[in-house]
Amino acid sequence: MGQSVLVVEDDNSIVEALFFLMNKAGFDVRIARTGTQAIKMVKQSAPKLILLDIMMPGCDGFEVTRTIREDKKFSNIKILMLTAKNRAVDEQKAYNLGVDIFMTKPFSTKDVVERAKQLLDIDIGK
Repeated sequence: MGQSVLVVEDDNSIVEALFFLMNKAGFDVRIARTGTQAIKMVKQSAPKLILLDIMMPGCDGFEVTRTIREDKKFSNIKILMLTAKNRAVDEQKAYNLGVDIFMTKPFSTKDVVERAKQLLDIDIGK
């Protein structure tokens, strides 16, 4: 089984695409559809990587990041934020909270998989 990835997204089409591609790339993929559910899942079983949307029901991606980064035992979790918010202020806020990579929608799914592998130090192999 591959490294664990938690996809936190409420849009079904994006969830399906990311689940399929990350699974195909060898990752063990779990899904959370709200920020609150994501925090609960991280506390139950911490993933290596979180693919995180900002705008979701319950708490948003910023709050999820803040909560995870406040707990030292989760400091090694990588966070790749995927969002429709493309303002510089949102990107800066994400990085200030501890996001590792900030990508805006629409995004190339191939790029997401490659960036995930880079974050986790996995040989991409062309």
